[in-house]
Amino acid sequence: MPFFKVEGQRLAYTEFRGDLAAVSGPGSPRRAGRDGSDAGRPLILLHGLMLSQEMHRPLAEALAARGNRVITLDLLGHGSSDRPRDMWRYSMATYGRQIVALMDHLGIERAAVMGTSLGANAALEVASARPERLRGLVIEMPVLDNGLLGSALAFTPLLVALTFGEPVMKAVARGARAVPRKLLPHYGNVMLDVLRQEPGPGGALLQGLFFGRIAPPRDERRTFTTPTLILGHTRDPVHPFSDAGMLAEEMDNARLLEADSLVELRLRPERLTDEIAGFLEEIWSSKRAAGGAGRPARRGSAKRPAAAARR
Repeated sequence: MPFFKVEGQRLAYTEFRGDLAAVSGPGSPRRAGRDGSDAGRPLILLHGLMLSQEMHRPLAEALAARGNRVITLDLLGHGSSDRPRDMWRYSMATYGRQIVALMDHLGIERAAVMGTSLGANAALEVASARPERLRGLVIEMPVLDNGLLGSALAFTPLLVALTFGEPVMKAVARGARAVPRKLLPHYGNVMLDVLRQEPGPGGALLQGLFFGRIAPPRDERRTFTTPTLILGHTRDPVHPFSDAGMLAEEMDNARLLEADSLVELRLRPERLTDEIAGFLEEIWSSKRAAGGAGRPARRGSAKRPAAAARR
């Protein structure tokens, strides 16, 4: 697995190109996609809180097979990346800089960025600080104003356990690591990896994020013009559909797509994968490329009603 450094910290990433997953570094030969392209349309996939880039492996493989150059990244404190115990190293703004640094490392001028939950909010930080580096955004389950209470209720017990119950959580981690990976399906291992981690850095991570900026404020989000596909679903207090709908209304060049459930993209991915692939085709089309993703769009030119219908 290749790594690069940002602000003295080592971050892990994986590239997927064409029919087969490829773990590669800068300068590695490209693989042709099924459509015969050279997979030159970069897409960066970002995981959720306490998870790793492995959560997006099936989606990365599916989108790479359609001619996209897909890169998954372990943000600081996650997966195979460094996991410092300094809470000040963790913030959404830092994660936004890490995404841009990955693009610089790979020589990518502009990319599409898709993030889930934590990754969605990190992607919004790129739209805030460096919109000229974006071709488009796919925002799945953002955590904004309406999700803050649910997030606090969901993650505060974990924060307390990781910070003040570290000896117990270390024993839990040892037990989780003793479970053979081959006994579990892909997403079973993705979830168990949360418990396999050493607890100290996880506690620092949660403290840093809890006491910092969660997302760009509403007035700033209203200025974003990057073409955006927003995915949300109902019955989830941490990622309420109202947050996804609110973001779609705030951004001039966004549309909302309702998922059937939290797990549709993981367990029944065909419909949503087709939607994401179609959106990527649209933003990389010659007409869209000529216009430039960072230029202001006419108000409402790409809007759809917030109460988006399922297809």
